[in-house]
Amino acid sequence: MDRERKRGGKVPQRRIIPRLSTQSVISMQTFQCVCQSKLFFGSTHCVSCDRTVAMCPACRKVSAMEPQTDGTWICQHKGCKTKLRPCQNRLDHAACNRGVRVDDEQELCTTCRLNQVIPDLTVDGNLEKWKRLEAAKRRVLFMVEKIGLPIGMPGQEELLPLRFEFKADDAEPVSTGHSEGLIVINIKEADSVHREQTRVEFGEPQRTLVGHFRHELGHYYWDLLVKPKLLKEFRELFGNEEAPTYADAQQIYYQKGARPDWREAFISGYATMHPWEDFAETFATYLDMVAIVFTAQHFGRVNVDVDLNEFDAMVKAYGEIGIVANEFNREIGLLDLVPEVFSKPVIEKLRFIHRLGNRSANRDSSPEQASGRQA
Repeated sequence: MDRERKRGGKVPQRRIIPRLSTQSVISMQTFQCVCQSKLFFGSTHCVSCDRTVAMCPACRKVSAMEPQTDGTWICQHKGCKTKLRPCQNRLDHAACNRGVRVDDEQELCTTCRLNQVIPDLTVDGNLEKWKRLEAAKRRVLFMVEKIGLPIGMPGQEELLPLRFEFKADDAEPVSTGHSEGLIVINIKEADSVHREQTRVEFGEPQRTLVGHFRHELGHYYWDLLVKPKLLKEFRELFGNEEAPTYADAQQIYYQKGARPDWREAFISGYATMHPWEDFAETFATYLDMVAIVFTAQHFGRVNVDVDLNEFDAMVKAYGEIGIVANEFNREIGLLDLVPEVFSKPVIEKLRFIHRLGNRSANRDSSPEQASGRQA
């Protein structure tokens, strides 16, 4: 029987800090240690000089940390020198690589404190599954912050709080989905065999943990940014979310499947089910596009020189990167990474989401500074 536990309360810090597994060392961009070696988005130690490494919430860099006698750190990124302590999930479970400002009363970093429920870690295999979920969550939220979208933190009144529950099937199966700011993900999705079986069963081109987070965050941002002020513009592009109802649309979709002509106006077959799913699928694709263009620019392996604020240029760059990436994948028998072409209706839907980021850019979107469910 699986028992999830609520997070909260103070736990005494430990001085011995375990390392994250290599499952968590995933790269979006590289950073630099004080020894000049490369650091990666999920790094916890420099492989060259063995210095302790963490993501600093002040400079937003993965940087070497100078340990202090009281168990705190000093960020060594040039010009930063912020005093930090490890996230408690790093101390307890090697499940995080972010730091917490010493003047922050919370024991968890701003990403981990969004969790309401984590799996029962006494169950064999649950710790590794949870670590994979956390690694994907950190990656996605980092890019969400980078493009200027606000994140509602627990206790905030002005923004819908974003919360996560990572749960296992018990007497009743757990459905991955979103409802009023709460994202629930079944930890089976962190099992690569289960995930691939499900992908094939539903005929999906891709099914990843990162993709789950991006899709469910689309539902969150519909509630947060679209529903209050942008319904008219949304309905012109995506349709009326009230007719048919979500329940009716879901029943029709699972009876009849996707529209045969879905490629003419939708990013995926699943997007045809209901305007909410169309928005979530398009939102996830937009985050895919921004992340891939950003990563290509950072590494400089593809000739991409584009301002990420320029939507049309970014779409063009994404297509050019896709040609190269898809051919790499085909050479070793993998599925395409990037869609070969976006239809005009899909481009306009993506443009709508791009403008959401621009509209939010002047708001205080960083949690570092701010201290009916859809499937």
